[in-house]
Amino acid sequence: MWNHPVLRRLLPGLAFSALGDGMSIVAVSWLALELDPRPTWVAVAVAAYSLPSALGGVLFARWLRTRPGAQLAGWNAVLRAGCLGAVAVTYALGALSPGLFVALLAVSSLLAAWGSAGRYALIAELLPAERHVAANAVLTTIAEFATIAGPPLAGLLIAWTNPGVVIAIDAASFAVLALTYRMVPRTPRAPEPKREHLKVTGLIVLGALFFFLFGPFYAAMPIHVSENLGGDATLLGWYYTAFGAGAVAGGLLTARVRRHPPVAAIIGAFGIAMLPLGLGAPQPLAMAAFGVAGLVWAPFLPVAMARLQGDTRALATFGSVAALAAPLGTVLGGPLVEAFGARQTLLLCAVATVALGAVAAIRRK
Repeated sequence: MWNHPVLRRLLPGLAFSALGDGMSIVAVSWLALELDPRPTWVAVAVAAYSLPSALGGVLFARWLRTRPGAQLAGWNAVLRAGCLGAVAVTYALGALSPGLFVALLAVSSLLAAWGSAGRYALIAELLPAERHVAANAVLTTIAEFATIAGPPLAGLLIAWTNPGVVIAIDAASFAVLALTYRMVPRTPRAPEPKREHLKVTGLIVLGALFFFLFGPFYAAMPIHVSENLGGDATLLGWYYTAFGAGAVAGGLLTARVRRHPPVAAIIGAFGIAMLPLGLGAPQPLAMAAFGVAGLVWAPFLPVAMARLQGDTRALATFGSVAALAAPLGTVLGGPLVEAFGARQTLLLCAVATVALGAVAAIRRK
């Protein structure tokens, strides 16, 4: 990917946009809290920034599945830039209500699944199949690095200015990305390869279950850190930093090696790496294991996407399902933590993930 002239020109725009999205993780929730401090509104606003992409992935399939990758990704960037820019402007004018904020966030995310599909489809259009996983890994590594750098940068900017400024920066990053996609030469869309429907469906279902089982970690980890470890938000941040650092290292490694593990092995290894958290391992060991989990997680999307690459509809469906699965798992995590406790929930999800990987491996044979 680094050596391809078109893709190399896209990398700065992709990195800037990913950083803007990493900053918006903090800015969206903080602005929602400022507009209406009720927890329900904050949760609705955060969900509005991602969940409607699942709806868009289904609604627009008829019209978008044959579009070139750069066009799909560019249209998503334009929509994100316009809606987030509207949030920033109305906030600056003092005219942003909670309802308008949620509505603009929801509209901004309608094409997100197709934007993701477009990025991967563009790689399939420009690179041979043997280079897809490496190029995919570059995309995921950029995104993982942004989740490390974006939130603390957003916190500093909000402290100096306000959350509207951070969202304006995110809007500008998407505008730059949209212009960057305009630089991609228009080429005829190659016919989508014929794939076995059952294998495609099986991979999408497997990915959905994997994301769903990871969802409860978001609900259980803060409570585990607070109640079981006696820690605070700083300690929780260090856990997520360890995961993100591992994911960046894993992404760089994935981009460099030629042989990659099958999806089932990645899922099983990820579950094993998460076991120390649920087993109550000493804190240094548990944090190191969390970092290893990030390292193991990194190849999952590049390898899975490579198996769907060239089939834009399958890519968009995978993105839509993923956008639903993790939040649903997080919602389930609340009752699980209340019923069994945070550490036990972490253990249950880790064991279930190992079992999912084992079942997938057996079915693959």
